[in-house]
Amino acid sequence: MKLNKIAIAVGAAVMGLSSIASAELSANIGATSNYLWRGVTQTDDGPAISGGVDYAHDSGFYAGIWTSNVDFVDASSNQAELDLYAGFSGDAGSVGYDLGLIHYAYPLADKPDHKLDFTEIYGSLSFGPVTGGIAYTIDTEGGGDDDHLYYHASAGTDLQQGWSIGGTLGHYDFDGCGSDCDYTHAQIDVTKSAGDFGDFTFTLSKNFGDDDTWDDDLIPVVSWAKSFD
Repeated sequence: MKLNKIAIAVGAAVMGLSSIASAELSANIGATSNYLWRGVTQTDDGPAISGGVDYAHDSGFYAGIWTSNVDFVDASSNQAELDLYAGFSGDAGSVGYDLGLIHYAYPLADKPDHKLDFTEIYGSLSFGPVTGGIAYTIDTEGGGDDDHLYYHASAGTDLQQGWSIGGTLGHYDFDGCGSDCDYTHAQIDVTKSAGDFGDFTFTLSKNFGDDDTWDDDLIPVVSWAKSFD
């Protein structure tokens, strides 16, 4: 879905010291009963604890770092995901846009023949409550195929008394893997804001693809997240 001190210093040098006042540093923490990423569990259906730091500038530039525990059967048992990303977002009239680059690193995966790291470029457009986007894999360190494409569309709205609801529909198109690897997923999120205590979300997610490749059960997830400005 996420800057160290060096990156912040570089950003300040590039933008000039006079712009520091227009920049913002924030942090986030979270916990979930099942870390789902694009409809697929990253923790073997187990819980996850996550956290990150974000840097945002009034120019639209942002960068960040985010980490979580993960559990993949075909890698080491003690694993972590570390995401590094940067991009530029803003508005063109009534249309919002977001363009960026993200690197997914798994530094504790201890099998040399099964590297997990990969890098994507991504972009999205939003209009009112609706957002549509695409992510394109440009590098896979494990020697697998690149050129994977992930398309997604989402919409959400605020309800009364701190409640909100949203939905996401995504499709993953894997290059060089055959149609059995491709899948579509749908997700519904209901969130309740608890003010200073963070946000609580109940999620229902389901995949639609080859039954032998992807778990197509309806997956319920309970999550909590809080940000610090």
